[in-house]
Amino acid sequence: MIYGLHSVIEALAAGKIFDKVFIRNGLHNERSRELLNALRNRSVPYQFVPQEKLQRITRKNHQGVIGLGSLIEYGNLEVLLPGLFEQGKTPFILALDEITDVRNMGALARTAECAGVDALLFPIKGMAQINADAIKTSSGALHNISVCRTENLTKSLEFLKNSGLKIIAASEKGNANYFNANLTGPIALIIGSEEKGISSNVLSIVDETVKIPLLGATGSLNASVAGGILMYEIMRQRGLEI
Repeated sequence: MIYGLHSVIEALAAGKIFDKVFIRNGLHNERSRELLNALRNRSVPYQFVPQEKLQRITRKNHQGVIGLGSLIEYGNLEVLLPGLFEQGKTPFILALDEITDVRNMGALARTAECAGVDALLFPIKGMAQINADAIKTSSGALHNISVCRTENLTKSLEFLKNSGLKIIAASEKGNANYFNANLTGPIALIIGSEEKGISSNVLSIVDETVKIPLLGATGSLNASVAGGILMYEIMRQRGLEI
């Protein structure tokens, strides 16, 4: 945690990565405008909050600004993907859409790292923060897999699609059972939240939507369980031998 208007501005200038910055409601001066410009230029999430919330975080002299530093380093998708092709790899990206539970986030990252996923991709807004609980649930996998954030998940998926990746979405409304779908080749697998599923704008660009058959009365699987089944099916179809 870094607190203080000047301290956060200096940390941003020095390249410090933040998960989120809280700014007191009504804070308007030249330096606060400088802070906002820096946050926007670096695509750092920020939120205006009441003074009471800041006081609950710290009683020290925060000057109306508290930044929560990131526990991991984030990668750049547009740099990472060409590197995978140059290494002769068949890219495998796991995209997460509105996964708000940190335990699901951690569990998905853990399975992804074990299943040979090259990178996680998720939007800056509407997602669980990668905090200590997420890293603990991932058993440290979040330190061993590339993680990329994006301001617009749809545009990032379009970039992947234009780069030759097949975009596959997991949904109970899928038009094919996952074991009948062709999940070989460069691929981006999208897992949505249990409550909302995958957003409509993301679904509009997918190449195929697959489902996991459910024989019981329960209407859906846990997001991390569904993701695990599909990631290992992709591994199986790639013919990887352990």
